[in-house]
Formats: sequence, C-alpha cells, structure tokens
Amino acid sequence: MTDRLAAAQAALNAGRRDEAIAELTAAVTEDPARTVQVYRALVVQLYTAGRFAEGAEMAAKAMARHSRDYDLLNTYGVLLRKLRRQPEAVKVLEAAIKLNPKTLAAQQNLGNVLLDLNDGARAEGLFTKLVRVEPRNAEFVRQLGRSLMKQGKVEPALSRLRQAVTLKRDNIDAWLDIIGILHEEHRPEEAEIQIEKAIAANPDDPRLLEGKVMMMRRSGQMRRAEAFMEALLPTHGDAAWLHSQLGALISDWDRERATALLRRAAQLEPDRIDYAALMIENLERTRSGDEGGHIEEAYQLAKRLMPRKDEFTDATNKILNEVFIRVCDFDALERIGDFRTLGRAWASGGRHSALLKQLARVRTDEDRAELVEQHRIWGRAVETAAARRPIKRPPPRPAGGKIRLGFMSSDLRQHPVGYFALPLFDHVDTERFEVFVYSYFQGKEDPAIRYITSKISGYRWWPDISTAQAAERIAEDQLDILIELGGSTHMNKLDVMAYRPAPLQASWLGYPHSAGLAAIDYFICDPYSQPTRPEYLIETPLEMPKTWLALGRAFFSDRNEITPGLPSERKGHVTYGTANNPHKYSREVLRAWARVVAATPGAKFAVIRPEGSGASFRENFAAQFALEGVSADRVEFHAIRGAHLPYYNEIDISLDPFPLTGGTTTAESLWMGVPLITKMGEMFHERLSYSILSNAGLGDLCARDMDEYQALAVALAADTERRRMLRTGLRDQLRNSPLGQTEEFARDFYDMIHGAVTARLPAAKRA
Repeated sequence: MTDRLAAAQAALNAGRRDEAIAELTAAVTEDPARTVQVYRALVVQLYTAGRFAEGAEMAAKAMARHSRDYDLLNTYGVLLRKLRRQPEAVKVLEAAIKLNPKTLAAQQNLGNVLLDLNDGARAEGLFTKLVRVEPRNAEFVRQLGRSLMKQGKVEPALSRLRQAVTLKRDNIDAWLDIIGILHEEHRPEEAEIQIEKAIAANPDDPRLLEGKVMMMRRSGQMRRAEAFMEALLPTHGDAAWLHSQLGALISDWDRERATALLRRAAQLEPDRIDYAALMIENLERTRSGDEGGHIEEAYQLAKRLMPRKDEFTDATNKILNEVFIRVCDFDALERIGDFRTLGRAWASGGRHSALLKQLARVRTDEDRAELVEQHRIWGRAVETAAARRPIKRPPPRPAGGKIRLGFMSSDLRQHPVGYFALPLFDHVDTERFEVFVYSYFQGKEDPAIRYITSKISGYRWWPDISTAQAAERIAEDQLDILIELGGSTHMNKLDVMAYRPAPLQASWLGYPHSAGLAAIDYFICDPYSQPTRPEYLIETPLEMPKTWLALGRAFFSDRNEITPGLPSERKGHVTYGTANNPHKYSREVLRAWARVVAATPGAKFAVIRPEGSGASFRENFAAQFALEGVSADRVEFHAIRGAHLPYYNEIDISLDPFPLTGGTTTAESLWMGVPLITKMGEMFHERLSYSILSNAGLGDLCARDMDEYQALAVALAADTERRRMLRTGLRDQLRNSPLGQTEEFARDFYDMIHGAVTARLPAAKRA
C-alpha cells in the first residue's frame, strides 16, 4: 500500500499526473479505509486534470467515510460547480462553511455558485463580509462588483471593479468585467479606453487581447477585428485563441481558411472542448465540396467529445445537437438532453437560433405550451436588457404623408425568404407607402439586392453594426411599422426588435413560430396557418385573406422543367421522397415514412439532401426504415444542394415531415408537379403545408392523424390517373391559385398593413 503512495508521489514529482491518479485510485480501491489525506490528494488531482465527473464521483465516495472533512467538502462543491450542478454545490459548500465558518475558501466558492445562479443579493451579502475580513483582496472586491451588477446596480458595480484593478493591476478578470459592463451599457468609447488601459498595464496578455477582439465583434466591427488579429499572427502564431477567434470570425466570408484556422486551434490545445466544438460547428456549416463528408467528419469528432459530456456548456450542447440532427443519430440526441432542460437553458443563455431545432420535438399540448414559454424566456431577457439601455430617437414626424414600412432581414437577396417576398417588391404600393429594407448580410451584392434596391425608398445594408446601433439607425427613418423576416437565422438581428425602433412591429415569413418578444405586435398568417388556440402565439395574428406567402417569379419559373410522364411508369414502382432538412426528422417521422413505403408494393423512398453523401446519415436513416421492414436497397440518396429541383422528376409523391412541416420544400414539390401528403397540427409550424396545399386546391391531401396520413399516401400511389393529371397540370393550377396571383397577394398585403397602421395611429396622424 505504501508503494502505491510512493509511486504516486514520484509520478507527481515527474509531472506524470495521470499515472499519479491511477496509483491513488488503486490505493483507495484496494483499501477503502485509507486516510482522508489520500482521498483529498486524489480528488484534487482529478480536479486539476479537468476530470470533473470522476472527481465528483470519488469525492462522493470519500464523503461516505469522511463526511466532516472541510477540504473534501470544499473541493466536492467546486467539482459540482464545474459540472453545472449548482444547487447541489450550494448544499455541499454550506455544509463545509458550517464545519469551519472562519475559513474563507468555501465561502468564496459558495459566492461564485450563487453568482452562477444569478442570486446577486445573497452573493452580495456573502462577498461584503469577505471584503470586510480582507479589504485588500482584489478577487473578493471583484466578486462583490459582479454581485452588484447581477442586481442591475451598474455604477456601484463599476466602482468596485475599478477598486479591484487598482488593488491588483493584473486582475484580468476584473478588467474584462469592466469592459463587458461598459459594452453592455452601450458605452463603447469608455469600453475602448478601458481595454487599452488594461493592455497597457498587462502588455500582450492573451485574455485581454482576446477581450479586445470580442469587444469589436460584439460591436459589429468585424473587419476591424479581422485586421487586428491578422496583425497579431506574426508574433502570436502559436496562440490557440487567436486561430480560434479569427476562424470563427471569418467563417461567414472565407469558410476554407476558417476551417484551417480552427483546425490549428484544436491542434494547439487539443483538450479544449470549446475549440473542438467550434471546429465541429464550422464543418457542419460548410456548404462547399462534399457537404455530407464535412458533416460526417463533424459527427465523428462530436462522438469523440461525448465521454466528456459533463463538461459541456450550453453552447457545446447546441453545436453537438445540430450535428447529431444532421445525421439522424436520435440516441445521441437524447443523451445531449431533454426538450425542456435544453430549451430553457438555450433560451436563458440568449441562444434563440437553437430554439428552431425544438419545433420538431413537440409532441403534446404540454410541449406546445413549453415551446411558447421557452421563447418567452428568451424574449423577457432581451427586452429587460434593452430597457436598461434605451436608444436615441428622433422627434415624431408631422402628421400625414405616406406610411413608412420597413422590412428587416439579411435574407432579402437570392435566398428562399427573398424569393417568397419578391412579389411585394414587384408590386410596391408607392401611392400609400415608402418602403425600406434593413440587412446585415456579410456577403456580396447579388442581382436580387440590386433589383429590390431599385424598387424601394432605401436599402440599408449594415454588415458591421451592433444591435443597438442598428435599432437607433432604423428609428432615424421614423417608420410607422417594421416587419422582421429573418427570425434568428444566420446574420439576422432579431433582438433589434426588443428596442422597438418602430411604433408597430410584426413578424413574417422567416421564422415559423412566435419570436418571443412582447415588443412584436403582430404575427402575419392566413386562415389556414393561424394556430388553433390563441395561446400558441405571443403576438396578435394579422391575417391575410387567403395566403401568407406567394410564389415569387425569380424562383418559381419554367426554367425548371418537368420530365414528361410519371416516374412510376418509367421505373416500374412508386417513389416517395423528401427534400426537407433533417432538423424536421425524428424517429416517428422516418418510421411513418417507412410504413407508407412498406404498405405500397415495390415502392422506394428518395432523399434529396446534401447529407446523403455521408455514411452515418445513410446508415441511420436506413436503420429506421429497416425497423418497419423496408430494406436499405429501397432507400435512395441524392446528395445535392441548391440545384435540387430536377430531382423531383424522380419522385411520384412527397411525404411531409411533422410536426414541423415543409414550407419552401412544399411549394417546390408542387411546382415540380409532385403532390405532397401532410399531417396538420395545432401550431403555426404544424400548418405550413396545410396552408399551401389548401390554397393550391389540394386540401384533401392534408391528414389529421397518422392513420389518415398513411391511407392518403397509399391511395394516391394507387391513383395513377390523378398523379398524371397533377404532373401535367399542377403548375398552371398553382399559377391560377392565390399562391400564384402575386399582384393580388401584394395588394392584399399592403391593404392589411395599411389597415393595421391606420387603426393604431392617432386621429391627427390619420388625417
């Protein structure tokens, strides 16, 4: 036994921590009655090695024998905090303090946990006591400042943080806290002065240099941040943070170089989960080359991280969640977390874009209510922050004049949102409206941008701007109503709406659910897509008379030809299929599709998705079909992105996912003469295809339950004559429907907006 301890000490002296941990573990395994010092040493070494889950497990075992040891309790509490088990950490640290109330370590650690829990008031009381005991302890003073900030006491917080850096000029955390608060309070000039002071006091400190980069990025100064980091590369070429930050920054406009930079960061510090996660995210988002191969690489890297799941942050969970979705690894998705826990964590952390992936996980009315609440959680936090930092506003416009209408989206370009919105720019109501567009797009001008610019009063394109600055500039245009079309998709700034830069605000087209902001007054829908219950929307429904979208000419044109004849007649079997994104898939969806195929003799299923070139996606997809007796040779994969419309010529019937149904893909399928079977639900995102099909005169293809879904699909497969008629006549049917009557659609839209604005304007302004 003594040999074990001696070997452990020798290993530690030689810097071989893992070997020391192995010896100490063996020592307590062979003799659980070891002294508390052995357990302390083992738990501390596990903590130092970053093996937090193992450390917490060993600490719990140690506590069973040494329940009143202060040092063990204190370290156990810190480990629980690292594992984000804060409520448990509070109890453990309180027990330590009770054992030894005069020792400060556990009190400081408890204060840190309380800050994690946003309990600023209790943390303030604790750190106030600690500062009284050690008034020159810069870290205690800093944490007191953070406690004050948690309660919105901005100036007292800044005062304490400045005191902390006066006491200890190299207290980097305190400098970063000051800079962060000033930035959040929209005091960018002061923030910049402070970061330069901090760097002057601590030249070349990597955390301050990275802090300067983060400050510029949060302020929307992307190109300035890029130039700053490029200048650092010659002298800081081995700094992993620099490669990681630069790679993450430029990924929007130079994906290939971003990949190389992020790979380098992960190589320089291979144990950093956040660097690995950024690499995974970049691969998953790479659209060039073999997209399925990029996703496959991301997936394999993600699987390697899973043993360290206890160390994941909410950001890591989001990234891995998205990768597992792309390859249909439903088991891994369940290990990441449950619907409620993940959704609330992402909402609380400001990760609105993650909530889109929650829509497909709704199963029950309870889930629907929870989904709305998750969006409200995000919205309340954003609006609270915006209220603390009001924007400057110009004086009100004089009464009279045209209505000023703004559309905010970075996707009003060659993008599906742009294609569906195009009729409003083809047929602008210039007699009653001045129209403005606000975009934060990071790419280059395209023909759609040039066309839209030519049709409206102003196309405001601000690729390098902060959220608050954007809100102020929009307010300067003195709009009557602002409509956001981007949701939280890439390069959009949904949180601008929290500042209410226009007196009336609405959401349309870009996000198939309430955004979560009380500052958004209206949600544009139609009689079919409007949710069945008012509580399923946060906003007031603003209803179009027929359809909430129309088929813009730029995309829905005859240049995409329909191959004559039915695929089933050419191939000798019916082919079902989908081009929908895997974030709409689930076990239930894939197995429902498989049951339809199994019930149709000889049928096959075609997947038109770029993921199809990835081995894991194909295997996982086919595995779900196999559970319903459909062999792998009956599933076809067409790995394509963008130029996918011709592949509808290989499909007889499209099958819609649920509860998050198709939108763009439904319209595309019908345009290519391929009928679609959908299952309608209760919320807006469950009724998108129902609306499109109903407006197209195909309401009979909308099922109310799974039995009807399968029955409709099998019956349509057997109805060769109807499918032949739809193949040749559906495109003209769409043109003659509300979906294709774009001028009428635009008129209805502008009439609806005119009515909403004039109904809310004071009488003097209506005159």
